[in-house]
Amino acid sequence: MGQDRQMQMVGGNVGNQFKQYGGQNVGNLNGYNDVQNTQLLIAQKEEAGIQLQSEKFDLMAVVADLDEIEEVNANCILMDNL
Repeated sequence: MGQDRQMQMVGGNVGNQFKQYGGQNVGNLNGYNDVQNTQLLIAQKEEAGIQLQSEKFDLMAVVADLDEIEEVNANCILMDNL
């Protein structure tokens, strides 16, 4: 095999290697995007969970306030009846 032929084969292999690595890089970026999207979904779910917990807490505060109001009303009625 002549020197020109060897040079030509090396040049051809370099192009193939770049194509192979280019495909791997695209795959790596897709994997990175998948990880980022998953982390975003987890963060959104955690945020939604925090909001649900705070809404439940507010509801419990309202229930406690209603109990106190009912007790005060009952005391007022008792005092009026005396």
